[in-house]
Amino acid sequence: MSEKSPSDTTYVKGNLDQRRKWIVRLVILFITMAISYSVYWYLTSRHYEYTDDAYVAANMVQITPQVAGTVVSVAVNETDFVRAGEVLITLDSTNQEVALEEANAKLAQTVREVRAIYIATHGLTATVAQHRAELQQAQADLLNAQTDFVRRQPLVLTGAVSVEEFQHAKTALEVAHNHVLALTETMNNASEQLQGNLALTSGLTTRTHPKVISAATEVKLAYLNFKRCEIISPIEGYVGKRNVQLGQRIAIGAPLLTIIPLKKIWVDANYKEPQLRHIRIGQSVSLKADIYGEKVDYHARVIGIGSGTGSAFALLPAQNATGNWIKVVQRVPVRIALNPAEVVAHPLRVGMSVESTVDTSSTGTQVLADATMPRDATFTKLYESEGKASDALVQNIIIQNIGDKLVPKATH
Repeated sequence: MSEKSPSDTTYVKGNLDQRRKWIVRLVILFITMAISYSVYWYLTSRHYEYTDDAYVAANMVQITPQVAGTVVSVAVNETDFVRAGEVLITLDSTNQEVALEEANAKLAQTVREVRAIYIATHGLTATVAQHRAELQQAQADLLNAQTDFVRRQPLVLTGAVSVEEFQHAKTALEVAHNHVLALTETMNNASEQLQGNLALTSGLTTRTHPKVISAATEVKLAYLNFKRCEIISPIEGYVGKRNVQLGQRIAIGAPLLTIIPLKKIWVDANYKEPQLRHIRIGQSVSLKADIYGEKVDYHARVIGIGSGTGSAFALLPAQNATGNWIKVVQRVPVRIALNPAEVVAHPLRVGMSVESTVDTSSTGTQVLADATMPRDATFTKLYESEGKASDALVQNIIIQNIGDKLVPKATH
């Protein structure tokens, strides 16, 4: 067996020393990397919560008709941009136009009838006053006739008054009595009619009379139905799904198309339960959309945290009280508001995938919203003009049929 030479021993020993140096270097490198990552995680990474389960959301406004009818015009198609107040769909308005004309005529007739009642009431007031004066005069004449008759009655027996004169006095008394009875009945009839008219008009004017108000309400309703044959867009946005076709007969409430305001979108990021420990309202968020990749970074903020998990609001909630229960980590949607200027520069679409990273070290203290926090309320005043126009139409019809001036309130 040959012995190893000193040179071989020295070579092997050198290789072992070289390996030990590399192993030590690698160990030191791994320890340095572990320490560096630990320091980085403690100082930076632990303050960020990331998820790729995030999607773009927006209010999808469904356009439905308020009156039934046949579609005679469709002015938009899918992907079209529409402005608030723009006419989208037009329905056949023939029936509504006829109903409006009928309501207008009924209101005009009602105003004239009510005005006639007021005029008759004032005429009856003067008539009753005249009858009262005539009755008082007739009663005075009756008293005089009765006095003459009583005075002549004993004188006719003595011959101081002729029988003919006595008969004239008696006849005059009967005539005066009948006249008083006739005037009393006439005045009572006029008074009853006056009281009936006063019951219908007392404390009211022609404009505020219940019959006029009822007829005016029918005009307003007919006018609104006529105007609603033109279906307008309540918001500014883009046409999403269109379900209506030309010539289609549609019912009230039928879905016609959807408008999506892509300039007012947000992101629903679904974070796991453990990730929500440090997420607060107001914290800043970095978003990256798959459509733009790493090139575009959206600067957003948390504006709300969902009130429950997705399974809690499902159509068929999970029955965790059964024996076949398997624990699944739940996710809660976190609502994130985007910067409008960035959305205009780099538009997004509803349902697009987004990666969300919340900076939990930034400003934010509340987990639940309260009454002091600002709300992004939405409203429209487009439909107020229809109500004002119907009021103007009603007033115009009343003015045209009421005469030069309003009849004053009826009084006794």
